[in-house]
Amino acid sequence: MARNIQSLERAAAMLRLLAGGERRLGLSDIASSLGLAKGTAHGILRTLQQEGFVEQDEASGRYQLGAELLRLGTTYLDVHELRARALVWADDLARSSGESVYLGVLHQHGVLVVHHVFRPDDSRQVLEIGAMQPLHSTALGKVLSAYDPVAHSEALEADRKAFTERTVCDLEGFEHILDITRARGWAADVEETWEGVAAIAAPIHDRRRMPVGAVGITGAVERLCRSGELRPELIAAVRDCARAVSRDLGAGRF
Repeated sequence: MARNIQSLERAAAMLRLLAGGERRLGLSDIASSLGLAKGTAHGILRTLQQEGFVEQDEASGRYQLGAELLRLGTTYLDVHELRARALVWADDLARSSGESVYLGVLHQHGVLVVHHVFRPDDSRQVLEIGAMQPLHSTALGKVLSAYDPVAHSEALEADRKAFTERTVCDLEGFEHILDITRARGWAADVEETWEGVAAIAAPIHDRRRMPVGAVGITGAVERLCRSGELRPELIAAVRDCARAVSRDLGAGRF
């Protein structure tokens, strides 16, 4: 019988450890939990970090899972219930709005894009499945922060960076935006993350009425806005899409 490769076994055990329990672990915690010398654990972590499977927080020095694992897991995303239920509705939204459609979920203090439908024109576009977006400035992130208590806590703890002069970074202003989002049922990002770009997003709920993701459209400000305001028909289309996916997940009528 073939012998297992010890270093691979240890790396796999390390990834499983980081995937469960606390979101971030220090070197000593990892080494002691797996019964490894610190030097051995650090060497494995360094290799995993170089490959993108593990990330290290600069401030605390603690380790967490990296986005590369999720990019490798796109075949899993094909059978992920949320993405599977959203496929047809996202395509319909792209056709009706004429804009790019994104489906996002909470992951490691940000929004992970798990589905992306290109804008239905002949322009050159880049597939962004696996990309991460910030919680505090994007429409998807604001929706998750408004409806998901875990996302809300992570957004408050995060370093809310100013990407443009329109980005709302202060705590009071950010909480006010979340209150507005909950009151009207959708979120906006008008040049808060990228100059010249606007976005609209709405929450997706599951059968327990728990927030499990957000869907939204993104495009040029001049297309999404009219007379300085987001076009109401686009807001309605995004909300209708979110409701449709939620119903397919068993959430009932919102």
